[in-house]
Amino acid sequence: MASSSTHPSFPQRPYNNTLGKLPERSAFAPPSTAQAREAQRLERDRLSRERERERERQDPDPMTQLTEEQREEINEAFGLFDLDKDKRIDYHELKVAMKALGFDVPKPELLQILQTHGIPQPQPQSSQNQNNASHPTRLLLPLPAFQGLMATKILARDPREEILRAFELFDEGGKGKIDLADLRRVARELGEGLGEEELAAMIDEFDLDGDGAIDREEFVGICLQ
Repeated sequence: MASSSTHPSFPQRPYNNTLGKLPERSAFAPPSTAQAREAQRLERDRLSRERERERERQDPDPMTQLTEEQREEINEAFGLFDLDKDKRIDYHELKVAMKALGFDVPKPELLQILQTHGIPQPQPQSSQNQNNASHPTRLLLPLPAFQGLMATKILARDPREEILRAFELFDEGGKGKIDLADLRRVARELGEGLGEEELAAMIDEFDLDGDGAIDREEFVGICLQ
């Protein structure tokens, strides 16, 4: 096992805040019992809810409670599907924009969003079918409404779900484990010159059950230390 004083941290992966990398070795601690971990998780959740309530009291705008990177991700997702750049997206564009941010929303919820926050599409003067124009799938969602909705959803995310999303970025092919080949691929994609010994040492450091890879529970446990 490599010395913790010389072992490099895994590079940042440009997907979602700090969850796109493995933790620093200095953050690693020996595994505790399942009961202790669950108690720690519950306490973290409680403190997180208290912080969220305090932020809401101080500033009701959810966008201001996000990091700059999270706000940029929301705006980029919207801009990617706002093809005519009128700062409005339709039903189908909303669905894929939300999915790009990690929210696979069912059709009834999408229709409810548009019924609540959507505005009618501009209609040609010759068009007389006003009922069709007001159907939820014909409504458009403006950028400010999209920003508020996505900010609220991001703030309400379960930290464990976020960690599992990061895990899937490493786990190519859905094996359920992060192995040496996965770390090698990510390092290559990010242009990091990590050698085989360094990558293997990272697996060895975080592999709690000794199977030569990092599974979901090991990854979650390490990230929640």
